[in-house]
Amino acid sequence: MSRITITLYGVLCYASFNAVFLYLVAFLLEIGVPKTINSGDAGSTANAVLINLALIAAFGLSHSVMAREGFKRRWTRYIPKAAERSTYVLQSSLFLGCTMYFWQPMPSTIWQVEGVLSWPFYAAAAAGCGLVLISTFLIDHFELFGLKQVWSNQRVRAMPEADFCTPFLYRIVRHPMQLGIVILFVATPHMTVGHMLFAVAMIAYVRIGLHFEERALVRQFGDRYRAYQLTTPMLLPLPGRRLRQRTSTPA
Repeated sequence: MSRITITLYGVLCYASFNAVFLYLVAFLLEIGVPKTINSGDAGSTANAVLINLALIAAFGLSHSVMAREGFKRRWTRYIPKAAERSTYVLQSSLFLGCTMYFWQPMPSTIWQVEGVLSWPFYAAAAAGCGLVLISTFLIDHFELFGLKQVWSNQRVRAMPEADFCTPFLYRIVRHPMQLGIVILFVATPHMTVGHMLFAVAMIAYVRIGLHFEERALVRQFGDRYRAYQLTTPMLLPLPGRRLRQRTSTPA
């Protein structure tokens, strides 16, 4: 692949992910899209559970396997290294898109609020999206989504080594991006059995994925990341944690 082809490929993958993520928000909130989490004819509950869990498992498995360093080393024997992250972003978009397209509705209502009472749910969903977006820019949005890699390749420049830093939100929780995603999954004025299944299964995947991501970060950054784990909660802000850790650490 030529440098310009790799660059265009990276831009296309980035655009695809943004389109799919925006559709996911509308899919979960049932706003302005033809296919939502509750649309379609409800069939057998057992079949719906099996199909929906299989869809989430396929998304989670591909997402996790392609993030591992061993897979990356083998994968980049066949694709340009500069395109590896963009390809990861593209497969995430494809599997997430397939999950939404083939999702089987389970429309029994758990809770539903309308009018003014629905506003806090929409506000929470918007806050979750904002948290995801801000978190990406606090680290390196363009590297995270593969654009920096393809641009460096275009300019024939080496990518800088990753450095450990904890800007702003990362001093409150270790994974603010994933916290925003969790909020988005559950913040809905209309919670159905199908939506609850989606939320619980995806949150379980997020937690499992973070376990492996943290192991990789410990291997990469060693004692600096271990100290960070001790003083900063993973997902949920716990106000007293830093003080407890400081008082329990020997002088």
